[in-house]
Parts: sequence; C-alpha cells; structure tokens
Amino acid sequence: MTIGVPVDSVGRSGGTEHAPAALRELGLPEALGARDEGDLAVRIRGEERDPATGIVASPDVLACTRAIRTAVAASIAAEERPFLIGGCCAELPGALAGARDVLGAPLGLAHVDGHLDLYDGDTSTTGEAADMPIAVALGIGPAAWVEVAGGATAIPERTALIGFRDRAESIADGMRQPEELVRPPLLAGAEELRERGVAAASAELAGRLSAAGPFWLHLDVDVLDEAVFPATDYLQPGGLDWDELAAVLAPLAASEELIGMSLGCYNPEKDPGLQCGRRLVEALAR
Repeated sequence: MTIGVPVDSVGRSGGTEHAPAALRELGLPEALGARDEGDLAVRIRGEERDPATGIVASPDVLACTRAIRTAVAASIAAEERPFLIGGCCAELPGALAGARDVLGAPLGLAHVDGHLDLYDGDTSTTGEAADMPIAVALGIGPAAWVEVAGGATAIPERTALIGFRDRAESIADGMRQPEELVRPPLLAGAEELRERGVAAASAELAGRLSAAGPFWLHLDVDVLDEAVFPATDYLQPGGLDWDELAAVLAPLAASEELIGMSLGCYNPEKDPGLQCGRRLVEALAR
C-alpha cells in the first residue's frame, strides 16, 4: 500500500510536500501494483529553530512522526508492506518506529541517500529535520524527537548508508561521522560503490541485511547526480545514474525481509513538465 506524507522540513508551504500528489498523478501506486491510502493529514510549518531541539518547526516534526508511526504500525500489523511517498526525509524516524512497534525490536535499514543525515540540532546548519533522520534512528539525535520515536529504531550494525557523497561538507560542519559511533553502521558511499562494482556491492549489502532479519529501505532522490535528477533541493555532483540506482535498489527490493520503503526529497516545483517524476516512477516500477 502507498501512504502519502506531504511534508517539507524547510517549514514553508510548497516544495517536497507536493511530491505525493505529483507522483500519484504520474501513476506511482499503479506502477507499484499498490493500493493507495491517500495522504496523511500532516504538514510542517514554521521557520524558527526550537531552542531545545534545534529543529525548525519542531512541534510539527514531532506530530508528523507520531502520525507516521501510527500509520506504518497499522499497515504492517495488517500484513501489508507500506510504501511512504514523501515529502522529505523527516518521514523516516516515524516509519521505523511504526515498524519496530509491530516487530517488537529495532530493525535494519538500507538508507540510499546522497547525504549521511547524521546531523543533530547543534551541527545542522539549517535546523531542517531532513538533516537528522539517521541520528534520530540510532538514538543520538535531538532527545525530544528520539523520545517521540520511542527510542532507537534501527540497529547500527544493520544500518547501511549507501550512495552518500557529503563527507567534506559534513566534516566541516562538525557533524558526527559514522566511524565515530560506538557501533558504526555499514558504509558504501558513491565512490566506494563504483570501486567495488555497483551491482556486486549492492548485492553484498542486501545479503547482509537480509541475513540479519527485517529491514526498511529509504530512498532520497538526491542520491542521483544533479545532472540526472535536478528536481531536488540539495544538489551534488558525483551521484548515481539511473542504471546505477536500479542496480542498488534491485537486490534490496527483492528481499523477502524488506518490511517497507519510503521515498523522499523529490520537489515537483523544480520539475517543469514532471519529466524527472516520470523517470522516477519508471525506475521504481523497474
């Protein structure tokens, strides 16, 4: 089933919050063969950083997490496999929390993203919740957000960060690096994927995640190169092309241990004619 999450953690109307409607118009639920549940009644509004959490529009972010947690838990309890159509990456902690609520324990995570997303309320230069989902999932993000998610929702050594290419920027910002964690996640940045062979590296990661039990798959479209997919807000060179993305997703999507998936950071306002959206629907159907 598909569930729309129309949010943009910048805190203003527009941007990625229009993605669920645009992708629904382009036929994403039908392409996935999924029943469409429509959109959750969630928005993120406000441009001030909360002094306690460091998050822009913190109350709405927390409310959004609660709503997603409830919806995902209900879907998985009904033995369905939810596909969240974001919106931005702020959806991820709620999705993981809902899955954990039903499964009874934290789970694995394949995080396919151009960024590591390990910022917190202090190190994020923007205060946008989309900077922080992995920190929250591992229990080291803003305390109030971790609490709303019910604690850590992903197991570090069963969390694979795939396709990132923001090392230099995140180090300069003072973001905690994954190797500094007591229990580091699995790492396969864009350069490493190519060095190892994208298909082979992805198959190996999917095998490791599947062997350990249920896992969630999150795709941020900015894992794609800025020339390939300009319809997102934080563009970077050196990203994947469509064939490389397919090679990454195929073994993960084929796993019987995949419990659900989320998609984030497509901005239809930067996609005249919705050409990027069409390619994205085709890629996901593939």
